[in-house]
Amino acid sequence: MRKTLSLIAAVGAILALAACSSGAPAPTSTSTSAASAKCVSTPSGATSKAVSVTGDFRATPTVKFSAPLKATSTERTVVIKGKGSDVKPSSTVDIALAAYNGTTGKLLSASGFDKTSPVPIVVDDTQYVPGLVRTIECVPVGSRVVTTSTVKDSFGSQDTSSLGLKATDTVVFVADVVDLVPTRANGTPVAPTAGFPTVKLSSIGQPTITIPKTAPPTTTKIAVLKQGDGAVVKSTDTISLQYQGVLWRTGKVFDQSWGRGVYSGAVTGFVAGFTKALEGQKVGSQVIVIIPPADGYGTKGKGDIKGTDTMVFVIDIVKTTH
Repeated sequence: MRKTLSLIAAVGAILALAACSSGAPAPTSTSTSAASAKCVSTPSGATSKAVSVTGDFRATPTVKFSAPLKATSTERTVVIKGKGSDVKPSSTVDIALAAYNGTTGKLLSASGFDKTSPVPIVVDDTQYVPGLVRTIECVPVGSRVVTTSTVKDSFGSQDTSSLGLKATDTVVFVADVVDLVPTRANGTPVAPTAGFPTVKLSSIGQPTITIPKTAPPTTTKIAVLKQGDGAVVKSTDTISLQYQGVLWRTGKVFDQSWGRGVYSGAVTGFVAGFTKALEGQKVGSQVIVIIPPADGYGTKGKGDIKGTDTMVFVIDIVKTTH
């Protein structure tokens, strides 16, 4: 996976890792470096203070500044200080966001304000652009923050021409830190289903999956490990979850969100078996799904996944947005 400009109109100029096409998230490293990162407390300065932001929290802000605004570094001013828990590295956070070209004064995009759904992002600048991560980290939930930055400091090496931003422009982010997304399913444990792999959870909820010494089923099988009592997941939803995937053949982990932060995407944006395991479940549930090739990557496979491989996923459903 790699960083790319994506979903600008829908998610307020967020630069996220590209969603994997036609399947579950692609196999990646299971490094926990993001989780061990230290929070960067970005100082306020004359440029960020020059941006006037008024209005109620979660309401579309009124943003005023004299263009052209010239940033030489990243500065951050807290306009409203919240009273919730602090945002820490690797957390998944719901935000409302407006982004501006500080040179021209033009609004680039806005999302999540005025009762619209907030945008979930992971506080990890290997997944989201540094300017956005600097905006929301180290502040309490309920805060409204304004950040000013250079294009390079905000977007790194990304090509920002599709946003109408030049390398010499200034970027202005205004973000409301709405809530922290849970990192694990909080439902009631359910007795294991016979014939399924066994699952043990660490103190933080990360699973260890043990495959039985039997042949895998030839059709997709789904069982509930924890029963949640939240909203029912619909096929049209955007869902936030933690997951771990192993191969039945080897028992080894080939992909997981643990160590990277909660994954968010469309319910229909995964392989068929993964989507089947989500639809109709309740938020707070943990499910295990056994996916044969027909409901996975087919006879062609993908990467280290062979065309004959059966996949097993343990999925924590932590949020859904209708």
